[in-house]
This record gives sequence, structure tokens and C-alpha cells, in this order.
Amino acid sequence: MNAARGVGEADAYFGGVPQQHDDGLLGKVDATVEDVGNALAALQKDDGHWVFELEADVTIPAEYILLEHFLDEIDPEIERKLAVYLREKQESHGGWSLFYRGNFDISASVKAYYALKLVGDGPDEPHMMRAREAILAHGGAETCNVFTRIALALFDQLPWRAVPVMPIEIMLLPRWFPFHISKISYWSRTVLVPLLILMALKPRARNPRGVHIEELFVTPSNDVKHYMRNATGSPWGAVMIGLDKVLRIVERQYPKNRRQRAFRKAEAFVRQRLNGEDGLGGIFPAMANTVMAFDRLGFPKDHPDVVLAKTAIRRLLVLGEDRGYCQPCMSPVWDTGLASLAMMEAGISRDSDVLQKATHWLADRQVLDVCGDWADGRPGVRPGGWSFQYNNDYYPDVDDSAVVAMALDRMDDPALRPALDRAEEWIVGMQCRNGGWGSFDAENTYSYLNYIPFADHGALLDPPTEDVTARCVSMLAQMGRDSGKESVERGLAYLRQMQQPDGSWFGRWGTNYIYGTWSVLGAFNAANEDMSAPQIRKAVAWLESRQRDDGGWGEDGATYWAETQTAVKDSTPSQTAWALLALMAAGEVDSDAVRRGVEYLLSAERDGVRWVEPWYTAVGFPRVFYLRYHGYSAYFPLWALARFRNLKAGNAKSAPYGM
Repeated sequence: MNAARGVGEADAYFGGVPQQHDDGLLGKVDATVEDVGNALAALQKDDGHWVFELEADVTIPAEYILLEHFLDEIDPEIERKLAVYLREKQESHGGWSLFYRGNFDISASVKAYYALKLVGDGPDEPHMMRAREAILAHGGAETCNVFTRIALALFDQLPWRAVPVMPIEIMLLPRWFPFHISKISYWSRTVLVPLLILMALKPRARNPRGVHIEELFVTPSNDVKHYMRNATGSPWGAVMIGLDKVLRIVERQYPKNRRQRAFRKAEAFVRQRLNGEDGLGGIFPAMANTVMAFDRLGFPKDHPDVVLAKTAIRRLLVLGEDRGYCQPCMSPVWDTGLASLAMMEAGISRDSDVLQKATHWLADRQVLDVCGDWADGRPGVRPGGWSFQYNNDYYPDVDDSAVVAMALDRMDDPALRPALDRAEEWIVGMQCRNGGWGSFDAENTYSYLNYIPFADHGALLDPPTEDVTARCVSMLAQMGRDSGKESVERGLAYLRQMQQPDGSWFGRWGTNYIYGTWSVLGAFNAANEDMSAPQIRKAVAWLESRQRDDGGWGEDGATYWAETQTAVKDSTPSQTAWALLALMAAGEVDSDAVRRGVEYLLSAERDGVRWVEPWYTAVGFPRVFYLRYHGYSAYFPLWALARFRNLKAGNAKSAPYGM
């Protein structure tokens, strides 16, 4: 849809909404909903979908630069723009953080410094001196995490003995073995398999300018004898460190024919899941490892798989006139599902071109023919989910699938029934034994694997989580079919069990307890739970206690550490919207807390469709990798304001939906 037609149609769609003037508040809400709804409609693509930028920390653009220097395929203009971005993101502490105004992170800082030095920034420039001082003060580059160590080993800045042993022969292990590729998460799987090729071959980056970072080591890298450390501090971690020492000796004795079989299996895994121009797994680290693995395996530059893999990476670039960055992945299905639900709440007609095109675009992307890696744990379940990206058929995810199904169900279109039937079948089939749902796999709960040295990031697995479970419960309850009732009851039992002592729920994929609490209260509401029940009132009291003086809510990325569990630096529009939706789900539309939250959204700075929000309010991996969805500050505040207006206009206490 072009912008002019989008605004014109939206004007008609958003007209005629009943208004009740409560000291002028509802009039302001109406005007904001109409303005933002029109602007959001204007951003819809011609084929019906929405997609917003998705920003991570500086490691992704830094790794893009490292990749170009590994291959000696340097694009000076792209690197110039990425370097501007890296310099802008340097924090006052001298290094780089995992999220906006976060604490110093050693691994992100080392990668950013190295990338800037590769581009041409001199070590004596003020910003580089500040970064170097901060890195050395925090123990130097030798204290980086495993993935950064591997990058440095590829550039000959660290010896390979600084990297945990992960022999490529693990590709040949049987399913019953304690470690198997199917026992780790989708993201770990797609990142690790091409990385196994690199770790086995131990190539050296071309590094055409011969750039080093010896100055970042407190102790010269070759003088460090004991790199392996027990990151967990547990007895299991000590056992795994010992196992790593044994593997270093045993690895030299592996038969050559067995190693060649493992190489062939790893290569076949990658090529089978290459995923066209969307790339392996649809995520940058897996794509970058794929390109480097193909290069080391001797694939010519014009090989179709190499061309395809590089194209997928370039599609992630967001380049402006003077600056740019690289996204970790793209989020069109997620954005379109959530934007559609927000537009429905805002009052746009189901018959409108906006919603017709959006929901049919979504329906067309349902994965029906590919039994992806998830089928290893659920072999008897037919596919029927959606992936996060434009295409990623091997890895549909439960969270997206539930959101999309809710949007399609609210269209009340008989033509969409077959898609909903298959979606329900897949979601029910992916439920775990404990009643919860993971994101991409069922029963991905092999917790002992988080103790291996390679897993120092603590994000190797994909266990059930409260937010994803709540989304599935909301979807199945909204659809109201007998076939989903048992799954709903089991899901509700899981959610009751997982409530925190203070009344909140943990948020795995959104920051943090506000996101989790909104998700769960919405699920309880959709399932017609008694919203006066003690656990609900405890959650309401927690939300009200977390409201800030300006009327908004906020929560920092540091809340994923136990010692900073209540950290907050500022109110944010998206987190305020989640808190409002949670309170309204609990029947609190007339409360002072809700009114103050609405007033915050009306007064907060907005730039067109998006409220101004530099904060990162989403998560890739808690404590390791954070995300900033640029769409969150558009469709979530729109959604919350529209629901407030609708409940007030209809004299209702809570909406009939879980989201």
C-alpha cells in the first residue's frame, strides 16, 4: 500500500468511533488513536505486511566488519557507515553495553574496538583510548566469552586452546547420547553446525591490513595458560572443564574417515537449511558462520550457495546516508501479527483492505509442508506454524504462531478456518509435559548442557517459558474449541506454578516482569479465570507498585540479574502499554493507575507513528543479547490506548481477549 492511499483509507476506517468525554481525556485518546492508526496504515507494504527495524547491540555490526576482513571482501562505504554507528553507541564508561545505557560488557567492547581498528580508527584516538582503558580495567580481552574468543582465534589474536573443544564428530552422535544436536535450541543448532566446521579446520582470517589488538590483553595472549574457567561455579561445571581437557587429547586420535563423515554431515545440514535469501536460521550469526565455513571448505565465490548466503547477510543491513547498522534478523511476521491486532483494537473494519491484505499475507506464510527440526521431538505432529522471518520453514516458532492465529481468528473469515485448524493442531502438539510451551522445540530441557564450557552464555536451550505459554493459552482460549480445552487447563496450571513471590511473572522474550505479567494476566482473562482470585490481585498490586511518578512504567535490561532485579532508569511507552493492557485485563480500567498510565502515553514524546523510545525492551538471550524492536513503540501504545477507549465507551471492565 502506498502512503497516500493508506492514509486516505485509514481516515475512513477510524471515523465514527463513539466518544465519551471524561475531562477531555477520551477525546485526546480518540485523536491519538486516529492519528497513530492512520500513520501505521500508511506504513503497510503493498502486499499487506508490516516490518520495522530490529536492532541488537554493537556485536552484530562489529561482526559484519570482521566477516568482511576475514574474507578480504571489504566495502569501504558500508564499513564507514557501520563505524559511525559503533562510535555513536560507545557509552560514558568508555566501552559498549548490551543495551541502551547498560553496564560495560567486555565481549561487546572488544568486538567493537577491533572492528573500529579494522576500519582504520587509530589506537591513539580519544574514543579508542577510552575503550582500551575500560577493557583493560575489566580484565582485558582474555576474559571475553566463548563466541568472542572464537572470533579472536580466527584472527590469530588468541590461541585455539583458549576455545572449548567442540569436535565436529558430535554430528555423528546418536540421539540417546547425552549431547546431541537436537538437544540444543534452534538458534544454538544453526550457529553451531557451521561453526563446528570452522573449529575443526581452524582457518586464519585473511585480515589484509594485518590489524591486531595485542594492546587489549592484560597478559600477552600466548602467555595465558588457563583460559578455561568454570563460568557457573558449580560441581557440574568443574566436571565439564575436566571433560574438556580429556577431549583435547582424544580429539587428536579421531579416525580420518570418521572426521570426513562428520564434515559431510555438517555441510549437508547447512545446505539443506540454507533458506534462500533469508539465510540459515534467519539469524545473522548462523549466516556469517555459514559464509566463513563455505569459504574454508573451498567453495568458489560464484557458487550459488555462497552467493545466496552473502545475499542473506546483506539484506540485514540498514544503511542511511551517513550511518548504518546490521540487524540480527528480520521480524515481518511478528510485526504484522501484532500490528494487525493493534489495528483491530483501534477499530478498523475487518472488511478493510488493510486487514484483509495483512491477514491473507500471514495465512500465505503458514508452514504446512516442511517438518522442521522441531519434528525430532514431535514426530507425529503435522506442521502448521509460522516463522518469525519472511521465510524460515525449518524453524517456525510457537509465539509467532499463536499471535498470528489470534489475528486470523478475529477476522471471522471461513476461508481462514483451514489455517486455524492446522495452527491449533500444531500448537497443541508442541505443548510440553509440564504444561508449558517453549519457543521452537518441545522438551528442550537438558539443563546439564548449560554447564559445558561452550555454553558460558547460558542460552543453549529452549525450555518452556511463561510468556510463550501465556500466548498459547490466550490463543486456544480465544478460539474456544473443545479440542484445546485440556491444553488450556494444563497451561493455566503451569502459569499458576510459575508466579514469582512478589506476584509478577518472568518475561523471557520481553523486558521483563512487566512483559511476563501482561502476557499471563491476558491469558487468565481469555480463559475466563476469576480476576478477583488472590494470585491475580497480587499481580495487580505488583504492577501498581511499579508505576513511576510520571505515570509510566519501565524496566531495565539489568533486571535479568538477581542483584538488580528491580532496576529501572526511565519509563518507556511500550512497557507502559504492557502494564496498561495487563491492568485492564484484570478489570482495572477505572483505576487511578490506568488513568495515569494513559496520561503518560498522551504526554510522552512521539514522532509520527512511533513514540520516542531509545531503550531496549526485548530480549534475545537474557544477560547476553538484547533487542530493540522499532515497532514496539508504535503498535503497543496504540493498542493500549484503543483498548482503554473501547472499554470506557462500552462500559466494560475488561476485554474479551487475551491480548
